[in-house]
Amino acid sequence: MSSRGALGPADVTDDQLARMVSDLLGSDAAETTLVSSTAQDVDYDLPAITTAGRYWVRGKVDVRGEELPFELFVKHVQSWTRSPFFEMVPPEFQELAEAGVPWRTEPLAYRSDLGDRLPDGLRMPRAVGVFDLDDKSSAIWLEVVQTDGAMWDHARYARAAHLLGRLAGSEAVRELATVGQFAWTVRDYVNGRLNVQVLPLLRDPEIWRHPLVASAYDDDLQARLLVAADRAPDLVEELAAMPEATLHGDACPNNLLTDAGSDGFVLIDYGFWNLGPIGFDLTQLLVGDVQVGRQPASELPAVEAAILAAYVHGLRAEGCEVPESVVRRAHALQLMVFTGFSTLPFEHLERHPTAALQRDAAGRAAIARLSLDLLDATA
Repeated sequence: MSSRGALGPADVTDDQLARMVSDLLGSDAAETTLVSSTAQDVDYDLPAITTAGRYWVRGKVDVRGEELPFELFVKHVQSWTRSPFFEMVPPEFQELAEAGVPWRTEPLAYRSDLGDRLPDGLRMPRAVGVFDLDDKSSAIWLEVVQTDGAMWDHARYARAAHLLGRLAGSEAVRELATVGQFAWTVRDYVNGRLNVQVLPLLRDPEIWRHPLVASAYDDDLQARLLVAADRAPDLVEELAAMPEATLHGDACPNNLLTDAGSDGFVLIDYGFWNLGPIGFDLTQLLVGDVQVGRQPASELPAVEAAILAAYVHGLRAEGCEVPESVVRRAHALQLMVFTGFSTLPFEHLERHPTAALQRDAAGRAAIARLSLDLLDATA
């Protein structure tokens, strides 16, 4: 008996599922028969505009008279025009907004041989099926990754940064840096979200008087952010001239699963995989867990020092000789442009400033302050 209604359009036939499970188990497809299966939503509290759903699919198959259990993870990806958040985009900017967010990259990455090219210590989940559902969505069926649940200490951050440096410097990986066929430069982000949404709000005097903002962003931090905002065009041009490397695009700890039984990681979520300025992945590695409240902002300086050095060491392991000073400057520019400018809690300004929101705003202010400090230190 099978009950996979939760999957909606991401579902497959019983025969297709049986073939995928035989691939997963390494059994003969002709001798593998589906006995039962169920599907349920994954409990996941971080929304993503290009993800329509995440599901566990569990069940049993019969292989030569023996019943064997199986488990798969299904991710339904889509154009973000189908996300409820797209309705918040003003009509005059919708075409630009749609073009600026890729969704096809992840299915294309899983259809490629990228997994065979990643440096030792990094791997990607094994895909047993990738299906195009229509012209704006796909479903990806993956093995379930067993993680060790270890806490992220400085050594783990450094290990991740080293491997991201190797990924960035690997010639074999670079051959698939543009597998998503999505042309992108830092100017696209600036001409889109930064100029259309972030900088205008940053320059709105009312923002700084809001209790949630005023409690976390003092006058000095406000002044420094506004001065940097005036310099944004020059900062972007400097960043656009930096050496290019392969980037994961969202290398936060949440997307670097700790691989059970090894000191490596399972790299997931390839939606923003591309070619871009060297050091790009250091930003989300540094701030990702602070942004979601898993790490205190007080850890930022120590983590930043550890990951920068480790990333450069990873580049060297792949024969990349870009000077450390250049990597450090590129990292500072990217942290400022992609994160520092957008730290103000714009999305919470209509809510009562609770203690939890105030803690979040304080963490964001710490990120903004570090971004400005690194920008000044590398000038």
